[in-house]
Amino acid sequence: MALRRSLCVSMLVAASSPALAADDFIEGVYLQSEELCAQARKDTLQTLIDTGNIVLSAHGLQGVEYNCEFVQISKAARSPSWAVTAVCQEPGYVFPDVLSVTRVSPTQLDLVSVRPIDDESEARGNSGSYYLCEGVAPP
Repeated sequence: MALRRSLCVSMLVAASSPALAADDFIEGVYLQSEELCAQARKDTLQTLIDTGNIVLSAHGLQGVEYNCEFVQISKAARSPSWAVTAVCQEPGYVFPDVLSVTRVSPTQLDLVSVRPIDDESEARGNSGSYYLCEGVAPP
């Protein structure tokens, strides 16, 4: 009986723990260009967020009135990639997204989202390339 309780408690703790435990997932702050990284070092990261830029970190994507929290991360076995489940929010709207995050180089990641984008919109959604901003602390 004690073993059963211990197992149930262990399963409950594992289920309630954040799913961000994927081995060797990304670290640091990423922006959509190396120029933005230089600007973040010169100004502040918050200044870039306030002007409409999206920041990528191990916790998700963050922008002005927009964020995607990474809730589950799974490492691919045969490529430097992860499948990521996210819960995204913008004013008045919450939606799920599934992304692939692929390490292209030590300083570049490519994100691809399953979220469809309206062709008439200027928005790129969650897809795109992001570059590591060394010396910039996460928000």
